[in-house]
Amino acid sequence: MCLIKRLSASFLAVLLLAACGGGGGSRNLDSSMPATPARGTLLQNPLQLLSTLTASSLLLQLNLASNQQLLSLSGAPVCDILMYDIAYETVGGANEATTASAALMIPTGLGANCTGARPILLYAHGTTTDRAFNMDNLQNTEALNLAALFATKGYIVVAPNYAGYDTSTLPYHPFLIADQQSKDMIDALAAARTALPLASLSLTKDDGRLFITGYSQGGYVAMATHRAMQAAGMTVTAAAPMSGPYALAAFVDAVFYGEVNGGATVSSTLLLTAYQRAYGDIYANPVDVFADQYAAGIDSLLPSTTVRSQLYAQGKLPEFALFSSTPPAPAFALDTPPATPANLAEVFALGFGTGNLLQNSYRLSYLQDAQSNPDGGWPSITTGVAAANPGLPWRQALRDNDLRNWVPTAPVLLCGGAVDPVVFWFNTGLMQSYWASRAPATASIGVLDLESAATSNDPYAGLKNDFEIAKALVAATAIAQGATDGGALAVAEVYHTTLVSPFCFAAAKTFFANP
Repeated sequence: MCLIKRLSASFLAVLLLAACGGGGGSRNLDSSMPATPARGTLLQNPLQLLSTLTASSLLLQLNLASNQQLLSLSGAPVCDILMYDIAYETVGGANEATTASAALMIPTGLGANCTGARPILLYAHGTTTDRAFNMDNLQNTEALNLAALFATKGYIVVAPNYAGYDTSTLPYHPFLIADQQSKDMIDALAAARTALPLASLSLTKDDGRLFITGYSQGGYVAMATHRAMQAAGMTVTAAAPMSGPYALAAFVDAVFYGEVNGGATVSSTLLLTAYQRAYGDIYANPVDVFADQYAAGIDSLLPSTTVRSQLYAQGKLPEFALFSSTPPAPAFALDTPPATPANLAEVFALGFGTGNLLQNSYRLSYLQDAQSNPDGGWPSITTGVAAANPGLPWRQALRDNDLRNWVPTAPVLLCGGAVDPVVFWFNTGLMQSYWASRAPATASIGVLDLESAATSNDPYAGLKNDFEIAKALVAATAIAQGATDGGALAVAEVYHTTLVSPFCFAAAKTFFANP
C-alpha cells in the first residue's frame, strides 16, 4: 500500500504555482530547467506556435457534412486561433513526479472579443485508450467542439491531455483519481498562465475569469478540479461538468449488480489498474480480479499505442463481456443480466457472455460487500452518500474518490441525458439531490436533462428540441437499414459520445455567458 492519503491533497504547492516561471513552447524541453521543478512549471522555452487556425479554415471544416450539427450549434467562427502544445510538471496517482501536456488555444484576430483581456476555459476530456492522444488535434471531436464553441468566440482554452498520455513520462493513466486529476488540471492551468505572455504573436491575456468544464470522464475531472480549487481558495467563475460519473461508488455498484454500461471493459480496466497503482491494495495479483486469459500484462495495457479494435481482435480485452453469463451465486441470477429498466436492458445484456473480463469470484465478493455495506444513493436513496465502511479495498477506494462530499460556492450547471447508457443519469441526480439539501440559498446550481420537456422561458428549449430531432434521425436511419427495435440500439450506441456531447457543450457556452 503506498503511503499517500486518498483525497488528502496538500494545496500548499498549488498556492505557489502563480510564482512559477519558465519558458514555453512545443516539444523542445528547456535544458536549463532544474531536475525536479515545481508542479505547474512550464517545461518549454521558447514557446513555439504549432499552427494558426483561421476563422475561414475552421468554417470550411465545420461545413463538412459530418460537422453540420456542430456548426448549427456554434454559429460562424469569429476569431482566428493560435494553437500551442505545452508540457508541464505534475504528479501521478501515487504522488510521484511526472510530466504531462496540454493544448493551449489562444484567440486572436480583428474581432472585438478576439484580443485583449479574455476569460480562460479549462477543459477536461473524456476517456480514451490512445496513448498518443492530444487535444490539439482537431480531428478529435472534443477538440473541434472547443475550437468552434469557445476558442473562436474569444475564450482562451486550456485542455490537458492528462498524465499518461501524449508526451507524459508516466507509464499509466490515473483514471478517475480525484486528487491526482485535479492536480493535473491545476498544474496545466498554471503552466498555461506562464505561457500566455510568451506567445509573441498574441495580444491576448488572462482577464481573471476562469470557467471549468469537461465531458464524461472529464465531467468528473471538472467537478473534482472545481472542488480542489474551491478548497484551495482559488477563483472559479463558474463550472459546467457534463455527463460525468460523479457518484462513482454508486455507479460501480450498479455495474456490478448487472447494469453494465457501454465501454465497461475499458473503463473497468483503466479504473482497477489505476487504483492498484495508486493504492497498492486492490489485488495481490491481477488474476485475483481479471480472468486468466487477460490477467498477464493487464497492469500496463492501457492506455495503448494499439487501437481499441485491435486490442479486441488480439484478445487483450473483450469488447463487451465484463461478466460471465453464469450468476456468481443463485441470489444474483436476476442480476445476470437484469431486465429492468427495460430501455437499457439490451445494453446491460451485452455486458455478459463467454470470455468475460472479470472473475466471477471477484464479482461475488464485490456484491456481498455491497449487500453488507450498501451505498446510500443506489439502488435506493438513504443517506445519499457512499457507504461509510465498505470492506473490499476497491469499494473503499471508490468511496474515497466519490464526489458526494462537497458543495460549490460558484455557479454550476450539470448537463446530460436521462437515458445515457455509458454514464448513467443517476450520477447527476445524486449530485443534484446532495446539493439541494446542503447548498446555501445563494448557490446557483442548474441541471439540464436534454430529455426533459422545454418549459416557458427555458434558455435551453432550442437545444432540447434540436436534440430530439438529432436522436430521431439516428433512429430513422437505423430503421431504414433494417433495425427491428425502432432504432433503439443504434441510438444507444451513439447517445453518450455523439448525441449528447455537442448539445451539452452548447449549453455550457450559454451558461458561461450568463452564469
